[in-house]
Amino acid sequence: MKVLKPGLLTTVQDLGRHGYQRDGVSVGGAMDAQALRVANLLVGNPENAAGLEFTLLGPTLEFTGDTLFAVTGGHMSPRIGDRSVPEARPVLARAGATLSFKECVSGARGYLAFAGGFDVPEVLGSRGTHLRAGFGGLDGRALRAGDTLRLAPRSDSAERVLQSLAHRPGTFVATPWSVSASALPRYAASPTVRVIPGIHFARFDDANRRAFFQDGFRITPQSDRMGYRLEGPLLSLIEPLEPISEPVCAGTIQVPPEGQAIVLMADRQSAGGYPRIGQVITVDLPLIAQTKAGDTLRFSEVSLEQAEELYVERERTIEQVRQGLLHAPH
Repeated sequence: MKVLKPGLLTTVQDLGRHGYQRDGVSVGGAMDAQALRVANLLVGNPENAAGLEFTLLGPTLEFTGDTLFAVTGGHMSPRIGDRSVPEARPVLARAGATLSFKECVSGARGYLAFAGGFDVPEVLGSRGTHLRAGFGGLDGRALRAGDTLRLAPRSDSAERVLQSLAHRPGTFVATPWSVSASALPRYAASPTVRVIPGIHFARFDDANRRAFFQDGFRITPQSDRMGYRLEGPLLSLIEPLEPISEPVCAGTIQVPPEGQAIVLMADRQSAGGYPRIGQVITVDLPLIAQTKAGDTLRFSEVSLEQAEELYVERERTIEQVRQGLLHAPH
């Protein structure tokens, strides 16, 4: 396919490069991993296949061959010609068709998976783009107008879906079925995000701990794939604390000396030394990933055991999607 317009921060992403934080390389990958996983399953790919992530405005792509794709994530008004493209289901676009995105109705990030996934080199076990380091994806950068993207061979299941749609007329054709809404996160402009108290939670006084879970926080414009800077109640320690730098992960909530919390995201650093007041649970990371500057969020406390149960439930749902697609009508 050819990139006619790149959209906003459109990058090749998969589920990240794992096992290299000890060497200072962050995991990276899709901000909303669940959306990418579902999109890949819809087009017969492994969940970790490389797709596209874009922010607020999607790219304009011209297909040079018949292509099976799926759109998930925030609602970004995908179109081919003057017709809306349905989301969360496989879509066959004919050679010569042009996919574009009109407006961001809700959410902040959209995902495009293509049958076969992108044929770009693996770097440290991932095809995802690491923007700050300048490697992975397409030359370690966001897409530009004029880029050409190549796809790897389609799977047998993708070929069956494509052939089932190929006889139907039109510039594009979608399956009559889609995944259940329960397979994707419940996005909201003002989400309540579940959090496990962090290792330094008790080092904040009672008023600060109450404010953390009772007051709202606004997403500031200084937020990006590395971390979301929040504006809300000033959080202060009972007494000064200078913890040693330790490994961090997606969802770690740090509090710098000025007292405004930062939620670390996909491109976070591999270690950090600010006090940690909380940890966003894995299943709620997509809720933050789909917020944008000016949106607000609140935190709700859960236990580690509850977080584990929610994770298992989420994985069970993904497995149901996987099994359901194996038996979907073609």
